[in-house]
Amino acid sequence: MSALFRTTALLATLVGALSLTPAFAQDKVISTPQGDVTIARVPEKVLVQDWAVFDDLSAMGVAVAGVPSSNAPTYLADQIPADAIQIGSLFEPDFEGIAAAEADVYFVAARSAAAFETSKDIVPTIDLSVDNTDIVAGVKANMVKLGDIFDMADHATALNDELDAKLAEVKAAAEGKGTALVLVTNAGKLGVYGPDSRVSWIYNNVGMASALADVADGDHGGDAVSFEFLLEVNPDWVFVVDRDAGTGENAGSAEALLDNELFNQTTAAKEGQIVYLDPQASYISMHGYQGVMLLLDQVLEGLNG
Repeated sequence: MSALFRTTALLATLVGALSLTPAFAQDKVISTPQGDVTIARVPEKVLVQDWAVFDDLSAMGVAVAGVPSSNAPTYLADQIPADAIQIGSLFEPDFEGIAAAEADVYFVAARSAAAFETSKDIVPTIDLSVDNTDIVAGVKANMVKLGDIFDMADHATALNDELDAKLAEVKAAAEGKGTALVLVTNAGKLGVYGPDSRVSWIYNNVGMASALADVADGDHGGDAVSFEFLLEVNPDWVFVVDRDAGTGENAGSAEALLDNELFNQTTAAKEGQIVYLDPQASYISMHGYQGVMLLLDQVLEGLNG
């Protein structure tokens, strides 16, 4: 082998190594419910199809370029960029618009999780769905993932510490306060949310005992109950999710529905121990960091009277 050939081959090897090493060094593998996703660098252009994830990103201070076109929670209204592109509803993403945006990353979760199979071939897609059986752990895990993705680990840790502190405060306030039921009102109907529901943290993390031993959480309207049954169960506390208000169909209907002779005989009604939860934080963006903090504050205020 000539000296010239050896030199050329060596340079080619070095150039190849230099060109490959930085890209691999920056790769991050993000674990998601739909498999691992590799991110090559800190994303700059971000799209999100889920309001809970938008809630998390906004809490982290991450700028978002694209958002859902429907059901924006009021408590997030002033955080949504005026120039954000709309990329379809929570259930029906606009894949053409998503592709045209040429984003660095696209987040889905819960209602939009099914978009993953299509979007993963268009743009790096990360599913941040949360398991209802342990919502607080899921929210904290998502904050850690976002801290990793955007090189903001310290900020994520600080936010999670604030969540832990708030939860401990609410848990202490709930001690000795008796039983609870989470009611969901839906088009004049009444249901119960249990320990597998979208607000399961009231039972599982705050520690309030359910007044109802077995609850079937399979439907968005909860486990259907009657007012006669509610009087028989007689919870000490009632936390209300107004689904109609959450979806923008009929604000304030829950309070009118519950104002009747049977319900007013329950301990919760007689003692004024009814807490109306923010309908959008508890129904639309129930897995979002700011939403959970908002709901914890409402529960704390109610428990402390």
